[in-house]
Amino acid sequence: QVRLVESGGGLVQAGGSLRLSCAASGSIFKLYDMGWHRQAPGKQRELVATVTSGGSTNYADSVKGRFTITRDNANNTVYLQMNSLKPEDTAIYYCRSRAIRAGFQLLEDYWGQGAQVTVSS
Repeated sequence: QVRLVESGGGLVQAGGSLRLSCAASGSIFKLYDMGWHRQAPGKQRELVATVTSGGSTNYADSVKGRFTITRDNANNTVYLQMNSLKPEDTAIYYCRSRAIRAGFQLLEDYWGQGAQVTVSS
C-alpha cells in the first residue's frame, strides 16, 4: 500500500501564508504525478496544483501567482506554498499521487486524509 500523509494546515488571516506538506510512504516502486486538490463546504473537489516527477507544474487559475507546488523526489514529498491567502481558499486540501506499488504493474491513484485550511477575513 502507498500512504500519503499531509501536514501544515491551520487557521490564518487573509493575506497570510501557509505551507502544506505531503509525504508518501509504503511499498512504492515509482511515484508519478503528485498534487493537491481541495474541497470547500458544499462544493465539489477541485484541482489546485500538480507537479510531475520531472518538475513540470500545473495550477488552477484561481491560485496562479499565489501558490507554488514543489517536490522532493528523494524524500517522496510534495509541498504547497500558499501566499496571499483569501477566505475563498478555505477548504480541506487533499494530497494525491499516481504511483506503482513495488511488485505490481498497475498505475493507481492514492489520496491523503486531508488537511483543513481556514482563512479568516
